Formats: sequence, C-alpha cells, structure tokens
Amino acid sequence: MKAVVMAGGEGTRLRPMTANQPKPLLPVVNKPIMEHVLRLLRKHGFTETVVTVQFLATLIRNYFGDGEELGMKLHYVAEEVPLGTAGSVKNAEDHLRGEPFIVISGDALTDIDLTDMVRFHREKGAKVTIALKRVPNPLEFGIIIVDEQGRIQRFLEKPTWGQVFSDTVNTGIYIMEPEVLDRVAAGEVVDWSGDVFPELLEEGEPLYGYIADGYWEDVGTHESYLSAQADVLSGKVAVEIDGFEVSPGVWVGEGAQVSAEAVLKGPLYIGDYAKVEAGAELREFTVVGSNAVVRAEAFAHRTVLHDNVFIGRGANLRGAVIGKNTDVMAAARIEEGAVVGEDCVIESEAYLHNDVKVYPFKTIEAGAVVSTNVIWESRGQRSLFGPRGVSGLINVEITPELAVRLANAYATTLKKGAIVTTSRDVSRAARTLKRAVISALTAAAIEVRDLEVVPLPVARFHTSQSGVSGGITVRTTPGDPESVDILFLDSDGADLSPAAQRKLDRVFSRAEYRRAFPGEIGELTFPSRNVENYAHDLLRAVDTSGVAEAGLKVVVDCAGGSGSLILPSLLGRIGVDVLTVNNRLDEDSPTDTAAKRNRDLERLGELVSGSGADFGVRFDPVAERLSIVDEKGELVDGERALLAVLDLVCAERKGGSVALPVTITRVAEQVARAHGVEVLWTATAINELTKAVQEGDDVILAGDGRGGFVIPEFSPTSDGIAAFVRLLGLVARTRSTLSRIEGAIPHAHLLRRSVPTPWAVKGSVMRAVVEAAGDRELDTTDGVRVLEPDGSWALVLPDTAEAVTHLWAEGPDPDTAHRLLAEWANVVERAEG
Repeated sequence: MKAVVMAGGEGTRLRPMTANQPKPLLPVVNKPIMEHVLRLLRKHGFTETVVTVQFLATLIRNYFGDGEELGMKLHYVAEEVPLGTAGSVKNAEDHLRGEPFIVISGDALTDIDLTDMVRFHREKGAKVTIALKRVPNPLEFGIIIVDEQGRIQRFLEKPTWGQVFSDTVNTGIYIMEPEVLDRVAAGEVVDWSGDVFPELLEEGEPLYGYIADGYWEDVGTHESYLSAQADVLSGKVAVEIDGFEVSPGVWVGEGAQVSAEAVLKGPLYIGDYAKVEAGAELREFTVVGSNAVVRAEAFAHRTVLHDNVFIGRGANLRGAVIGKNTDVMAAARIEEGAVVGEDCVIESEAYLHNDVKVYPFKTIEAGAVVSTNVIWESRGQRSLFGPRGVSGLINVEITPELAVRLANAYATTLKKGAIVTTSRDVSRAARTLKRAVISALTAAAIEVRDLEVVPLPVARFHTSQSGVSGGITVRTTPGDPESVDILFLDSDGADLSPAAQRKLDRVFSRAEYRRAFPGEIGELTFPSRNVENYAHDLLRAVDTSGVAEAGLKVVVDCAGGSGSLILPSLLGRIGVDVLTVNNRLDEDSPTDTAAKRNRDLERLGELVSGSGADFGVRFDPVAERLSIVDEKGELVDGERALLAVLDLVCAERKGGSVALPVTITRVAEQVARAHGVEVLWTATAINELTKAVQEGDDVILAGDGRGGFVIPEFSPTSDGIAAFVRLLGLVARTRSTLSRIEGAIPHAHLLRRSVPTPWAVKGSVMRAVVEAAGDRELDTTDGVRVLEPDGSWALVLPDTAEAVTHLWAEGPDPDTAHRLLAEWANVVERAEG
C-alpha cells in the first residue's frame, strides 16, 4: 500500500513563522513536522510515498530529496493552483493506480497506529476509512458521527459552536480503495469531506470511521505549535527525539556545549552544536535549535528557538517563538504568545508585549516597547468578530489605528473602485473612528458615501442599494458607554456572513493590505436626502392603510438616539397623533444602560396611560430594536411582544411562513398554525434571520424575541422603524388593543440558565449531551435540542464568544420546565468533569 502526504498548505494562521517557509517544514523539537509524519509511515511499512506540494514547493523538495536518508522512496506532484484536498490527491493518480492507498497530512503531528487502521479498513470491507479523534475544540475540524459498528452516519464541516453535537472529528487521515479517485474530476477544486464523502455516503457506499487512541494534533495555531513541542518532550506522542537524554527529560544534541553551571529544568531539548552559557536558565518545554546561543543570565520558559538564534545576556523569554537567524540582544524581554520571524534583530532592553508578532527582516530598536501590532484574536477573543461585529473599549482595544487596519482589511476584500457606505451613531467616539475608517477606505481605492449620523436601519437600507458593495457603521456598544462596535455590512445591508468574516479575519491577521496608486484614491461624497429616501421607500412597501381613519394616538421615545432624525416627520406623513420624548441627539448618553432603559420605560408607561394613547414604543439609540408598552402603560416583554406581533401578522396574511430562532417558545407554533402559517426555525446567530428571509419566498415576518423584527416586504434586516410602522397599520386595522391581543395568547413555561464551561471541554460537553439523549429525537439546527414525547424540550447551546453553555427548557407547566432544566444542567456540569 502506498501513501500520499499532503504538503501544500501555507499555514497562514502560523505567520510570521510561515511567511518564508511552508508549514510542513516548521520544526517540532528540531525536526520538521513532515519528517515526523514520514518516519511514522516508514515505521508502519509505507516506504513508497507521493508528496503533493504547492506553496514554496522547492523548499520541501530540497529538504527531503528522494527520501533515501529516511529509507523511503519519495515522488513529488506539484499543483499549479490549489485543487482542494481531493483534487490534490487526484493530481497524484498516476502513482496510485491499482491498489488501496493512505492519505495523511504533512503538517499534523500524530502517532496513530496506521497498521491497526489498515487492519480495520480491510476487516470492514470499507471503500473509505477515516481516522477520527476526540478533541476539546472541534470548531476548526469536520465533525463525524458513526454508529456502533463504526459506519459513518453524518458529516459536518467546520461547525459553529451552535452546530457542535460531538467532539469526534476528522483527522484528515484516510485509507481509500483506488476506485474512489474516479469520483474526482481532474484539474478541478474538489474536497474530500465537502464533496466526495457526502456523495459516497448518500449512495450507501461503505464509509467507516476508525476512532484512534493515539496522539493527533493539527498544528494550525501558535498555541497548538507550542503544545506540540511540550507533548513531544513530555512523551505524550511517540516520536523519535535525536540526541542524548543527559538527565530525566533533558535532551542534548550532538556537539552541543552546555555549561555545568546552567540551570536546566526539563523536559527540554537543546539542539546540535548549540551553546548554553553558565548562569543561563532553561525551564520546562523549552526547545533550543541547532547552532543557537543562549548567553549567561538569559531565561527561557516554554519557548521555542529555531536554528541559529542568538539570545543575549539577561534576556527573558516566556512562551515565545523565535525564528531562525534572529538575534535577541541583552536584557530584551519577550512575553507570552509573542512570535518573532526569521532574520530579525530585537535590540537590547526592547520589550515585546504578549502576542506581538514581528514579521521577518525587521529590527526592533533598543528600549522600544512594542504593542501596537498585537493581533486582535490573541487578546482574549477567540476570533476577530463577536456577536456585535468588532467590539472593545474605546481607545484601549478599539483605537483609530485599529480602525484603520480593519478598514484596510475590509477594503482589500473588495475590488478597487467599489462603493462603501459609512455611518455612525451620535457619539463623539464613533465620529472619531469613522473618520479613520474613511481615510483607510479611500486610501485603498474605495469610493465612500458617508451617510454621517443616521439610524442603523437607514444605513442598512442605503447599503443595500444598487451598486454599493458594503458598508461600515460605528456605534456605542449597547449597555456599555465605554465600548464601541464596528459593524461590517454586505451588499444587502446585512451583517457579514461567517464566511466573509473569516475572509476579513485572515486578511487582517496577515496585515497584507492593499494600497492605491495616487490616481486611484477613492472619492468621498455625502449623499443628500438619506432619511427622506428611506422614509419614502418604507411607506411605499409597508401597509399603513386605515391608520389615519383609526385616529391612533401613540407615544414614541427616541432615546436620544438617531431615530429622532426620522420618526417625527415619518409619523406626520402617516397621519397619526404622536407624542415624542427624548427627541434629540444626546452625545453624552449614546447608548442604553439598564438603569436608563428602565427609567425611560417607566416614564413611557406613565405617559401612555395618562394620555389615553393606544400604545407606546421606545427605540434603542440606533433605532434597530423597539420596546412596546400597551394602552394600560404596561411593558410587553420582548418575547410576548413578538408573539403579539406574530399573531397580528399571521391573522392578516393567513399563509406563508415566519422565521424565528430555536430559542423562542413553541407557543409561537400554536399562534402561527392557528392562522395557517408555518414556522421556520433558525440558528441564533445575528445573520440567520436575514438569511432565512432572503432564501424564503413567502416569509411574512421574522423576529428574535429581544425587540428585533424583520419586515420582509421592506428589508431582510432587523429594523425597529419598519416594525413600528407595520405595527401601526396592524393595530389600526384590527381595531383591538394590544393588551387584549397579548392576553389571548397562551403563556409559555420557558426557562433559561447559563453554565460556565471552559473552552477546552465544550466539544466533550456536547458529545455528552447527545449520548445522554439516548433514543429521544434531536434537533441540531443550533446546538442540540432534545425533544420529549410530551412535547417539552431542552436546548443546550455553547456560547460563541464566552466560556459558557446556555440552556433552555420548556414544558407544559413550570415544574416540568424546572425539572428539564435541572436535568440537562446536571449533564453539562458532569461532562465538565
């Protein structure tokens, strides 16, 4: 049986280590990752191997040659352009004809028993056998479900936390029968997990999963790179370490000079011909490359030094990676997570903050404090984007410099000459950051239409107009006046999809921004009549018939936000008697705090009941969401407000579908079905309702139960102003009161709880939930929802941004809901160990 080693990856997440060398050549305890892979293959009898190469292919060929030094025969097959995981192997078909073969990644560290995997493949009579491994964080891998015999039941590629229902993932190690390659079109981009395997599964071909007991680590991040070094040194992975174990856990290579007065606390490794002087201290999980020098009084802990690195006297390194041929001079200090590329000079007494990345061929001046180029996700966030775009403290985490880099990255994802809108809320911080954004966009050959201060729905509306490629809006974080959100919009005015976010994240992390030539610098324009155009189209799209005749009286609280720019004139055109409060732009209070919101809602209730109004609404400061007060002055809770609006819309339309997140009470199904309307359940991510509206032909309403409504006849995005106008028409034509409408809807018994869950165990928690469910029906639209025979249900959903797991439980009565919630909270807590 032959082997295929896939060695074409760039390893972009590992930059700057991979800026000038391919990921398979990254050293793990002084051997390239791919060398560990080849030695594993040779150990299990695979001596003839095809290596697929693409990025910096010559470096890999030059290092391994024909494989003679490893006792193997190597063939190389190059891709002119990336062809995907299956297309890459298809490229090597001439070397693989007529017999089964194994496929393995050249940049993952493993000691999986390949001999036993081959035995399993033959015993099962499998067409394809996939090596599976249980991991704590399955987000970056493909989840696979197998039955008791190991036969594969389902694939899910790179899930979100809401889609994680197992921690058993695809390692990218496959054994295949030769006819599988007939499924792959030559010269085309084809993926095993995304294209070929699902097709085979659908046709009933025998696909099996071999759950491996051995070690496997996808060395895809700086953290996993350091972990791989530690695991080799700790003996957790069975690979060869060249050198002599001079004391327990202390390995020294050939020709190395280590002073007897150096302090060595293993496990650690010192490479060939390296030098460690007296008084130097090397602590656990440190790797010193070949020909490296560590001077007296220097300190290194959990640090990886590549070949030919110089560490000066008194330098201090903790949890860092230093690229080859780099000099770190006396008394320099490099903190946890920092990565310095090759051929750099870190001069004396320079200080590199946590997670700073220094690209190759740079010099850091003596005494410099380097912190400005810290990569966003390394500062405590697991990704650049959170639930509200890119968020952080004003002038601490979100600075004008960061805004420029973000806008540069966004511009780089678009074509030169593309049109982008910019907008903001009323705050001075948003104004400052928007100016930085505009400068970066125009410098990158982007035409900017600055809408200035407008409600967020107005910004989304103008971004969705013909010819516009996207938008950036800046606002104060809801509930946190010291923080700000930078929202990126697509050409529909919706938040960027997860795929577009990942693309922007990659460009940002590489810092490979586009610049325009002088004649290409973009224009900045200020479109007129933004609010008037929005109001005109809104009134054309939304049915307001009957409002003038009904003589409605409403109270509207603009919350001192940008909604005050449009609501009074809009309501005047509709013909409704309106009392507006907080109808101004309040720079000093640009967001809602809990105290401010509660105070305003109490006052709104008093005004509604005291004036005899039909109802009242309060908008958030960007007019994207609204709170509703009935004619009695009572606040209608967010989910009850959704049910009331749902009832009104369904009663009027008598058909179609509504889109709701899976966390909403199933009372919504009762309300919708009573009027012949179907419920489309969606994931909870902010763009999922928009996606459902865009993809459905007959969606008549969408809402999230937290004051966000989508009015599909006008826009696919959340719009508090459009929702209010729609509500006016519904109430006017119904000739009923909100309290009566809401009071007729059954009450839900829905409870929620959050359980702290470390990131490292989230995957195993979700697997435990699936196992605990047994034979009960499961819904994996978002997280895992377990359905009971009596119609009650519980939902377990990992948070995408915080180390917690959220639980919901609904039953026919409070006791059932409490029992369910306690049962599944117990499952989650037990799984955490």
